[in-house]
Amino acid sequence: MGHSRIDKLSAAGLLVTLGIIYGDIGTSPLYVMSAIVGLKPIDEITVLGGISCVFWTLTLQTTIKYVILTLRADNKGEGGIFSLFSLLRRRFPYLIVGTMIGGAMLLADGIITPPISVSSAIEGLRIIYPDIKTVPIVIGIITAIFLFQRAGTSTVGKAFGPIMLIWFGMLAILGVNKIIENPQVLNAINPVYVIKFISSSNEAFVLLGAVFLCTTGAEALYSDLGHCGKKNIRITWIFVKICLLLNYFGQGAHLLTMKGSVIGPISPFYGLMPDWFLLIGIGIATAAAIIASQALISGSFTLVAEAIRLHFFPKFTVKYPSTIKGQIYIPFINTTLLLGCIGVVLFFKESKAMEAAYGLAITATMLMTSLLLFYYLKMKRWPLLAVWGIMMVFVLVESAFLVANLAKFTHGGYVTVIIGLLIMSFMFIFWKGGRIKSRLTDSVTIDQYTNKLKGLSQDTTLPKYATHLIYLSKITDDKEVEPLVLQSILQKRPKRADFYWFVNVDVSDEPYTMEYKVTTIEKNDVYKVRFKLGFRIQQKISYYLRVVIQEMLDNHEIDLDPYYHAFSDKRYLGDFRFVLIEEEITQENELPLLDNFVLNLYGKMKFLAGRPEKWFGLDESMVTKELVPVIIKRTKDIKLTRIK
Repeated sequence: MGHSRIDKLSAAGLLVTLGIIYGDIGTSPLYVMSAIVGLKPIDEITVLGGISCVFWTLTLQTTIKYVILTLRADNKGEGGIFSLFSLLRRRFPYLIVGTMIGGAMLLADGIITPPISVSSAIEGLRIIYPDIKTVPIVIGIITAIFLFQRAGTSTVGKAFGPIMLIWFGMLAILGVNKIIENPQVLNAINPVYVIKFISSSNEAFVLLGAVFLCTTGAEALYSDLGHCGKKNIRITWIFVKICLLLNYFGQGAHLLTMKGSVIGPISPFYGLMPDWFLLIGIGIATAAAIIASQALISGSFTLVAEAIRLHFFPKFTVKYPSTIKGQIYIPFINTTLLLGCIGVVLFFKESKAMEAAYGLAITATMLMTSLLLFYYLKMKRWPLLAVWGIMMVFVLVESAFLVANLAKFTHGGYVTVIIGLLIMSFMFIFWKGGRIKSRLTDSVTIDQYTNKLKGLSQDTTLPKYATHLIYLSKITDDKEVEPLVLQSILQKRPKRADFYWFVNVDVSDEPYTMEYKVTTIEKNDVYKVRFKLGFRIQQKISYYLRVVIQEMLDNHEIDLDPYYHAFSDKRYLGDFRFVLIEEEITQENELPLLDNFVLNLYGKMKFLAGRPEKWFGLDESMVTKELVPVIIKRTKDIKLTRIK
């Protein structure tokens, strides 16, 4: 497939990793300290305790949980909560509920991250231009980011890596300057300050929600594992964590010199900058915020592609804009996220107001990842005591963060919860609808119809429909197919063809599998082909089928000679015609009320997806569509009385 791999450790890989996955966690210094200190007078316990909480949260949550432990749970190089579920679903199918909650909340977070990152950066301009209107600028930047997606993140990664290197370098230098002036801030490394902070007042526990914002990008490290690889992430994280901590401690040192005063709405981050550097600093911060948004968007595409494979979403059109392994673009999701982000900016207007909405969704995701990780470590036969011990720590910390974030529910947290619940309902209905339909879908053995198909092929009184007539089938059995398919060939309008091909496409849990199997039902007439394709492989079924037929010709498994005219080119495979059967749930069904409701919604949701020919990579000039009513459960006999 010509995918260039960047999961090997290299200087280029490290730079691309910096550009692709650290935007979210890397821009947290823009808003974390202002969220912790708030609008009340600055005191030593809040500053040192807040920084101590940040230090230990980054160590426990990001370093130990994600970088050391969760990155082990890779599915052939792919990461993310859906990938983790793929490894567990055969043994623990009930984890689907936690997976849906985690995935939905992570996607909801993707709608909040671009607005808060870009707003925090742009609001720095108020130091120089106090009356500037930031909302139109923020919406302009966010729109540009989303329009840029179709170019693919390989271009982005190359440009963004060096910018993030400058950003992290700037964070470290600004932080070190202030730490040198006030080294007392280094006492915050002592975990005693965490206890002092939490017990200092009733409000302090609620402030844990603000502390949590420092680790919100940790889930992206795992989701984007397939883009960058484990080694590159682990090595770059050492550098990123040092730079982040130096900046947080620097902000703390700066705030300690302002005891008793109120910082106001502008982030203390900008207080680290000398006046002459402000405009340059705001420019670099804005560039980093754009990259943070990019990290979440590319992560969302990855998540949705995996959700499609698990049948949580319809088959949206997935595009592959670059040759870099794992890079995808989903137009429908791009547009939906863009509209969501613009809505969030218009609703909240200020980054300060968005802090409440941010964080709540991601705590739910992290708790669900912990739950799945617990089962993964058990499956890998880790010592049970160690697994329970590790999980108790994570669940305790994350539950504390969840409770702290729930306190902000009425201040805007409800926005992400509503978005998350909408996404989750969508996933559940689509998954459930698919289950109901497949449970009630019949299959028939092709052997029973072989003579009819052979007779139809040889019936010259009928016009020839195609040399190769191809139907896509969901039935995985090598000798079975849906009754609707045979009905379409033999009854609806008899379709004479030289060869009948029934093609099943099975998307495997491994990313880059490319295998096929051919079952001969009637030599030189009827065949069933099963493709087993990895979930990262672009489906180009018409091309793959040509390759299969050419190989069969070369191996003398089929013979096209009887069908050639004297003037045909012997290398010509003949014409191809794909018939796509679009099923419509008919009014004749009599189903339980809930099933009926779910199936109706399921049918409507399928319209959101791309056209099937796009998904399967078929040439539209070769496709015929047939709309077929599907009777799942026929209405009981109705007695009609005839009036004479």
